[in-house]
Amino acid sequence: MADPSSYRPQPGEIPDSPGVYRFRDDHRRVIYVGKAKSLRQRLSSYFQDISGLHPRTATMVTTAASVEWTVVATEVEALQLEYSWIKEYDPRFNVKYRDDKSYPSLAVTMNEEIPRAQVMRGPKRKGVRYFGPYAHAWAIRETVDLLLRVFPVRTCSAGVFKRAAAVGRPCLLGYIDKCSAPCVGRVTPEEHRALAEEFCDFMAGRTGTYLRRLEQEMHEAAEELEYERAGRLRDDIEALKRALEKNAVVLADATDADLVALAEDELEAAVQIFHVRGGRVRGQRGWVTDRVANLSTAELVESALTQLYGEERGEAVPREVLVPALPEPPEPVADWLSERRGSRVSLRVPQRGDKKDLMTTVERNAQQALALHKTKRASDLTTRSRALEEIAEALGLDSAPLRIECFDVSHLQGDDVVASMVVFEDGLARKSEYRRFEIKSFAGQDDVRAMHEVVSRRFRRYLREREKTGEWAVEEPEDEVPASLRTEDGRPKRFAYPPQLVVVDGGQPQVAAARRAMDDLGIDDVAVCGLAKRLEEVWLPGEEDPVILPRTSEGLYLLQRVRDEAHRFAIRYQRGKRSQSIRKGPLDTVTGLGEARKKALLKHFGSVKRLRAATVEEICEVPGIGRKTAETVAAALAASGQVAPAVNTATGEIVDD
Repeated sequence: MADPSSYRPQPGEIPDSPGVYRFRDDHRRVIYVGKAKSLRQRLSSYFQDISGLHPRTATMVTTAASVEWTVVATEVEALQLEYSWIKEYDPRFNVKYRDDKSYPSLAVTMNEEIPRAQVMRGPKRKGVRYFGPYAHAWAIRETVDLLLRVFPVRTCSAGVFKRAAAVGRPCLLGYIDKCSAPCVGRVTPEEHRALAEEFCDFMAGRTGTYLRRLEQEMHEAAEELEYERAGRLRDDIEALKRALEKNAVVLADATDADLVALAEDELEAAVQIFHVRGGRVRGQRGWVTDRVANLSTAELVESALTQLYGEERGEAVPREVLVPALPEPPEPVADWLSERRGSRVSLRVPQRGDKKDLMTTVERNAQQALALHKTKRASDLTTRSRALEEIAEALGLDSAPLRIECFDVSHLQGDDVVASMVVFEDGLARKSEYRRFEIKSFAGQDDVRAMHEVVSRRFRRYLREREKTGEWAVEEPEDEVPASLRTEDGRPKRFAYPPQLVVVDGGQPQVAAARRAMDDLGIDDVAVCGLAKRLEEVWLPGEEDPVILPRTSEGLYLLQRVRDEAHRFAIRYQRGKRSQSIRKGPLDTVTGLGEARKKALLKHFGSVKRLRAATVEEICEVPGIGRKTAETVAAALAASGQVAPAVNTATGEIVDD
């Protein structure tokens, strides 16, 4: 691990101008490329106290052994050079927007004498018109099959074309009128090229004019009694309309735009792009990438745009690019896109109307893609095993923690303080083991005290269950748990089975509280750690510095998923309690007073105000109300709005006593 001060440039060496910089390791490999409006200000930020840097940035500067830079004239040139270097060096600490698969496009080879329509993947070639990309190749083939009736362009390979020209007979498509057969001279190369240009115009979105022209020709043929030709034109129009139906109209007819949306968490970001041409969604693509540094949404958007359009030129760059957040500043990126297109490109965030609605759809797709990616990642057995091994190694455990319990505390400004416990076994959530707790000993915004209480209650119950027989030790495996501590289905009781690892949502104070709670009960064989949200640091009891797991660590991903699940479960319980407390009336707080007797009281007195003014003897006159109940009601109503805690009656989950 290198000391950044060993290669820090001298003051005054770094120019105060736009440029691009590279960090290299001790093997001279480029590990990070960045750009800056002011190289002096940006590079100086990397050489401050390491403790003040983001953990991933600290890892980068301690991995590097040198830094170098190149001065450019403008921020647009810096953007271009940054993209070129990222592509050339593939730095490990840069965000890489890479597809997890190759997306196909519909390509028309206008650079050939006889243009050909085909499905094409990979880098784009000069002189070829591209449409897409599409999610599936079969979607392209279906669209082309419909359009060949109207635009019978060549779709065969070079070998098939040469063979048909040699024997003087066209292929099957030529016989069924889905190819104009330029191979045997049915049309001249010039006529076929004009046909291919019409095909490209239609795919580019100029559909209205062509359909109106066909309809006019159909009516003219019918007036001239050429019914067979009119019938063919009618069928051509229907084929074109069926092809258009495959791409829903989402925006105004002249709109050419790309919509880019992000869904992100601390470790990963999912990107989704909708390509809209002529007001229709012509293609969609998306991928999930690791978040290497602590980048904001605007910085992620900038990286996505530079890598998405780095290889594009001309019409491949749309007139409008809609994003969830603008880069800071947005002008250099917009100028760079305009330069690549050859005309002005609008880069903005949609605020209202159809474009805003479509952006919401793209964002929803990005969120679903991220959730699906996480689900696939969590369901892989090999990945889960590696995650547990990485956790054991990072925390210094003797074996992999097959059972992990995570605790989180939730409240609303100190009211309705609750906590949750979620359980993961073998890296998978076991929801039947989830527990939720109502903090009873105090009220207020003291998460540390609440954490101590909930961990104490959990392990106190564990000790009570174990002491019922005195047979079972903590370290014994599940199949040796005595029958007295098993449920009807044969599994150990919820609190009778201890975890190998306790995870708390929080930093050093929460970890210390959990460890102290277990020490007070004599529990010394269960490991404890905490995961802080802001920097994803793993804290251990008694340690001054956190454990920083690598960004690609499956162990960190599992801990994050466990922590997020505990947070979700706690928030859900807290919101439920809050909504119940809002709905409660004064009579709802009276213990033992059911719905029938509440209705009887309200019917007899007419309102809660009159009931509060009534004496105990008057309350006893209500049928079904005894003196003890009347005294309880009177005391509750006289408590000046003090509401006693109510028992939660939500179904499906257990509240600890």
